[in-house]
Amino acid sequence: MFPAGKPHGQDAKPHGQDARPHGHDVYGHDAHGHHRDVSGGWLRPAVFGSMDGLVTNVSLIAGVSGGHGSTHTVVLAGLAGLFAGAFSMAAGEFVSVSSQNELIGAEVRKEQYELEHHPEAERRELAAVFRKRGVDADLAYEVAGQLSRHPDEALGVHVREELGVDHKDLPSPLTAAGASLVTFAIGALIPLLPYLAGFSSLAVALALAAIAAFVGGGLVARITDRPFLRGALRQLLLAGLAAALTYGIGAAVGAVVS
Repeated sequence: MFPAGKPHGQDAKPHGQDARPHGHDVYGHDAHGHHRDVSGGWLRPAVFGSMDGLVTNVSLIAGVSGGHGSTHTVVLAGLAGLFAGAFSMAAGEFVSVSSQNELIGAEVRKEQYELEHHPEAERRELAAVFRKRGVDADLAYEVAGQLSRHPDEALGVHVREELGVDHKDLPSPLTAAGASLVTFAIGALIPLLPYLAGFSSLAVALALAAIAAFVGGGLVARITDRPFLRGALRQLLLAGLAAALTYGIGAAVGAVVS
């Protein structure tokens, strides 16, 4: 069971005061502003894509360089990693979000069937949910009954309570795929820039990637209301560890096959 806000129809207010806490509406949304996108529409794939692109390509470049690959080989591997990774991420996001939406749609149809054919059982089920939230039994049953007289609203409340989602506000597979493709490509391009500009230096590529990882990790932390430095250092450490391990593997493989 996922947490959700209070349903429509529950309007008991002691002495004319709003019984809803802290200025939130019936679904837990801030009554004085808008929440940021947390449903995975574009923010999640964009953040994941950019960081994944950066770490993947800096590790790939480090591995090829560790194996004593030529500049031409490094650039070719970096570009291949950029395009292959971006297309792969986009395809994965599209399939993932589409499948999730289809699963939710199937569950919504099942819930709608139950409401149409077993309305009393669904009313008791919803009343039980309200009782667990501290609503008196009689009031909970009354509110559930009021909701049951509005099929669309009742369906929405059941879906939010049982699935934890709003089936009318699902993320777009195309948006998720596009955000993932673009941001992965941008992240993967960063450690490749020195080579494309004529600087055949792994140190410069690693330094540029380190700066990007630090800033990117910090910005992600700020978006989620966490300390900038904590998120920045965490992303820098993970990117550095991945690059170091891949460099070591490349060096070992290069020594064997040379």
